[in-house]
Amino acid sequence: MSTFAIGGDLNVGRLGYGAMQLTGPGFFGYPEDQDNAITVLRRAVELGVTLIDTADAYGPFVTDELVRRALHPYRRDLVIATKVGVTRPRAGEWVPVGRPEYLRQQTELSLRVLGLDRIDLLQLHRVDPHVPIEDQVGTLAALRDEGKIRHIGLSEVTVAQIRAAQAVTPIASVQNLFNLTDRSASDVVDYAERQNIAFIPWYPLAGTGMADPDGEIAAIAARHGASINQLALAWLLRRSPVMLPIPGTSSVAHLEQNLAANDITLTDDEFAVLEKAA
Repeated sequence: MSTFAIGGDLNVGRLGYGAMQLTGPGFFGYPEDQDNAITVLRRAVELGVTLIDTADAYGPFVTDELVRRALHPYRRDLVIATKVGVTRPRAGEWVPVGRPEYLRQQTELSLRVLGLDRIDLLQLHRVDPHVPIEDQVGTLAALRDEGKIRHIGLSEVTVAQIRAAQAVTPIASVQNLFNLTDRSASDVVDYAERQNIAFIPWYPLAGTGMADPDGEIAAIAARHGASINQLALAWLLRRSPVMLPIPGTSSVAHLEQNLAANDITLTDDEFAVLEKAA
């Protein structure tokens, strides 16, 4: 598996795992089968995943707790990335809250629930439009200076917001919606690559069921003995060397299929076909 060094010193495999699917309906509460969730997490690590992405808002704190139950004490090469800055009043609601005291409180809770002394990658889940971004990122920078965070990331941001954050502190990662059929964040991907910032696309498999079964993409999949989902992940990995997809699933079988995308090497012509697929 190819690797990337987040923040210059956190070396991870470029295909990670996103834990969001390991929750109840509406990403709220616990899943019906918690033992299965723990099995999926452990299998991901067995298959070589070294980047697990979670968030305090998933559940809330459900995936953080499941990650600890499944994987603590953590392997030295395993990076747990989490997020703060969104509150969940009820299922279906995601409310950005970037007040400094709230970000600090949630970081302390994340440390406790995950069983960590320091969070390797803490990402601002959403920029709160009611709080200056400098104050939100500045709070995370202060927590880093206190030894509670190693690297700081952002989620769902524009290039201008990344630059504003960088004026306060180094930014190690950006997590935006990006996939084969939704490339609205292409400018952010390109900026991240120029800055050597990890780009973590969430919802990396959206739209992959739309391929014509008799079309060029299906033909490429057949040549590789692969699924359209696997091609979509291979395309992401080829799209930029800073790309770190985190496909999530609650199925061990789907997890194994997703991670097999590491074995697909697209030709220039195949990549060009997928580039036109949007």
